[in-house]
Amino acid sequence: MVKSVVTRRRARHSDSGKEVAPTGAGHGAVRQLHVCTYNIHKGFSQFNTRMMVHELRERLRGLNPDIVFLQEVQGLHLGHAEQHHDWPKEPQHEFLAENVWHDTAYGGNAIYDHGHHGNAILSRFSILSSHNQDISELRFERRGMLHCEVAVPGWDAPLHCVCIHLGLTAAARKRQMLALAERMDEIAPGDTPLIIAGDFNDWRNRAGNLIAERLGMIEVFGGASGRPARSFPSTLPVLRLDRIYVRGFSIERSEVHFGPPWSRISDHAALSAHVSVGQHSPA
Repeated sequence: MVKSVVTRRRARHSDSGKEVAPTGAGHGAVRQLHVCTYNIHKGFSQFNTRMMVHELRERLRGLNPDIVFLQEVQGLHLGHAEQHHDWPKEPQHEFLAENVWHDTAYGGNAIYDHGHHGNAILSRFSILSSHNQDISELRFERRGMLHCEVAVPGWDAPLHCVCIHLGLTAAARKRQMLALAERMDEIAPGDTPLIIAGDFNDWRNRAGNLIAERLGMIEVFGGASGRPARSFPSTLPVLRLDRIYVRGFSIERSEVHFGPPWSRISDHAALSAHVSVGQHSPA
């Protein structure tokens, strides 16, 4: 079952300021991308004691990524809106994106009487299409896979982006990874530029082999066979839960954003990576 997908486009205000291709390699083609993934814990602090969505917005803007992959995004919560006078009127992904990331896509996974939450992608560049696939294994653990095609300036083909939040059991994660691989094999085959990021809940690092073997991707911290970064809890990370996988890019640098002030915002650390178009350029 496919849950609701909402895509928003905003008027462009300014150039992203990113490095472009040299003369003769596609005028104006973007050659470097900065991406970030973050489980934002529905806009509340680690133990749900404080509403942190305003500070979250400022921290994301300070990182200044081109494309943001978010999990546990609150699309609507009537109770929080009544209890907090400064609760944003817009869905969280629209509030976070305002005037910076001009296109957004949101897929609601967990839907209840007073609201819903799910995954979101924020992009400086145009989102051409979006699709949210329900990959839930249990009734009480709703999970989704949000796929977008992004039009990066100067590229002949779109960039495929997937924001994912996997289940808590190894068996569920394996089936969800297979569903992801099957869909990407169908719509983004071969060496099509691809970024998959999100909360994998995979502290034993079992998912990485499947992603690498089936889709030819590498993880920005561990490479083709190494271990991803520790990202949970955000105060002092121990578990390797969050990931950024890429195909068609070289990894320039990657960072884990944990400890103060990040640990006040969510129980997960934010991950970011600077990548550049590899030898087989999509531009």
